Amino acid sequence: MDDCIFCKIINKEISTDIIYENDKVMAFLDIFPTSLGHTLIIPKKHFINVYDIEEDYLTEIIKVTRKLALAYKEIFGIDNLQLIHNAGKYGQQEVFHFHLHLIPRHEGDGINLEHIHREDLQDQFAGFIKQLKDSNFQ
Repeated sequence: MDDCIFCKIINKEISTDIIYENDKVMAFLDIFPTSLGHTLIIPKKHFINVYDIEEDYLTEIIKVTRKLALAYKEIFGIDNLQLIHNAGKYGQQEVFHFHLHLIPRHEGDGINLEHIHREDLQDQFAGFIKQLKDSNFQ
């Protein structure tokens, strides 16, 4: 993708602070960090988001994410974090190349990624589950 900033990073057209790289995955510090150590983990092949990423790339991303999380814990004492993937415009995706945010969290860091609790949706659970089961998605 010619206009994809992450593809440009992968192709070394744009420099960044690469933390980890293998044949499928690259991890680098987010240039707009939410916290110190905020890392983006991306596939080295262009996929828009979770809906089209190939399973072997997603598996490798999760493996690398765990490796980084364990290293951050051992080296920096970071034992709280959030993993976030935004998919689609209404999912707040800004860069349309699959990426996973690894965001270290600390007491008093001021980050608030609060979810709104909507008890009114509980009435719809049975229909949701039935439709999912009827689809034989497995």
